[in-house]
Amino acid sequence: MFDWPSKIIIMEDHKTDKDVLVKGLKKMGLSLLAMFLGPFLLHIAFSNKEKPLYIPILLVAIIICSLAIYFAFKGINTIMDSIFKKKS
Repeated sequence: MFDWPSKIIIMEDHKTDKDVLVKGLKKMGLSLLAMFLGPFLLHIAFSNKEKPLYIPILLVAIIICSLAIYFAFKGINTIMDSIFKKKS
């Protein structure tokens, strides 16, 4: 009639590592802050081209925008590690 499988598959119980998850959420918080601060400074720099601080503000804005992308990537990567990575 019905033949039971000869091998029993045991699923491992994966739980979220809460400490790593908190680190990832902190990185995402920094990313969110930089996502608002970078374009704000970029707008200020482009609206005041004749001011002497145009170049320094522009450079700081570009660096902050780059950091927003970096922290978002690292934050998502850390959150995924906390959910799916096996504990050693």
